[in-house]
Amino acid sequence: MELALFDLDNTLLAGDSDYEWAQFLIDRGVLDRAAYESENDRFFAQYKAGTLDIFEFLAFQLAPLARHPRAELDAWHAAFMAERVRPMIGAPARRLVAQHRDAGALCAIVTATNSFVTAPIAREFAVAHLIATEPETRDGAFTGGVAGIPAFREGKVARLEQWLAALGRPLEAFAASWFYSDSHNDLPLLERVTRAVAVDPDERLRAVAAARGWPVISLR
Repeated sequence: MELALFDLDNTLLAGDSDYEWAQFLIDRGVLDRAAYESENDRFFAQYKAGTLDIFEFLAFQLAPLARHPRAELDAWHAAFMAERVRPMIGAPARRLVAQHRDAGALCAIVTATNSFVTAPIAREFAVAHLIATEPETRDGAFTGGVAGIPAFREGKVARLEQWLAALGRPLEAFAASWFYSDSHNDLPLLERVTRAVAVDPDERLRAVAAARGWPVISLR
């Protein structure tokens, strides 16, 4: 059996679900534009530059989840899927996932974006397994904190290893392991798999891919 791992934002999606979720809440008046928009842009720029403090960002990104009832959040997310997410999903991305799934690979989306935002997106791709940053909950409500290791940079490797250990299948047990990503932030995991693929990569990942002979593809 092969293992197929997919980054989500700017890889399977032609955009960033984390950034778009915050913008969606700003546009709906849930978050104050003056207070949140510049911060959202600042964190996004830090992510692209490779300087993001993931815990500072998560304190910003998860706080709104703690302020609203889950039913209200779920209703907003349904609208978010229709208005922002599905337009970012192209046919090539759907075909890529289906190709691995139909070939019998164990498929998972591995993303730093939190699971509240990304679980419905994984279902949209018919991917049963999601490794994402987990928002902390207490009595069924979000606290605004993070549970466990964020699935970011080296954290993606750690979370993947935890998941595979629970399955009793180490990474080395797979005939091949694929990881598709657009970002240099994912180099720790790209370097662990047997088949690293750069997808519409940023400049730093494109340079690394060229130096190491990794395939470069586009899903746009």
